[in-house]
Amino acid sequence: MSTSRSPKKEATYADLLALPENVIGEIVDGELIASPRPAAPHARASSVLAGDLGPPFDRGRGGPGGWWIVFEPEVHLGRQVLVPDLAGWRRERMPAFPTDAFFTLAPDWVCEVLSPSTQRLDRVRKLAVYLEEGVTWAWLVDPLARTLEVFESRGSRWTLAGAWEGDAVVRAVPFDAVEIEIGGWWVPGAEPAGEPGS
Repeated sequence: MSTSRSPKKEATYADLLALPENVIGEIVDGELIASPRPAAPHARASSVLAGDLGPPFDRGRGGPGGWWIVFEPEVHLGRQVLVPDLAGWRRERMPAFPTDAFFTLAPDWVCEVLSPSTQRLDRVRKLAVYLEEGVTWAWLVDPLARTLEVFESRGSRWTLAGAWEGDAVVRAVPFDAVEIEIGGWWVPGAEPAGEPGS
């Protein structure tokens, strides 16, 4: 006797809206994913990073301007609903800032700050969606290992454009017009996480 499984029902935006307020909801490949609010090292890294990029690139103070830099935007890309930790749109592509509850134009740049609970999702599934949707640059920041990895899309794959750790002072695309001290992103006094298995 054979049994057949009914296909799994794809998550809807209504499912996402029904989630409790203390989680971040996303829909990736039809699956509803609820992630806890980030821990303190994650929150510090994303907050300070936004503070580093906002003045020179969003506001044009001490830098070239020309960008919209947004903290935790809800981005609807077809059936995908993603919430990167930070995202940026070149103003030449998005001249007017939208007033809707979410964005429907793929960002030019995304940044995911990695947490132990979301690292696989960010590195594998979400990066694949960003590549498919035409995002040009992706940053992965690991506040526990104290690393920054910068990826640039080249055709159908991501290529590593640079990687730094610790207190490095970097010029990282697409924001290489300004030097950034990544050491300011980490929790002061905390030791970086060891290598896996150490």
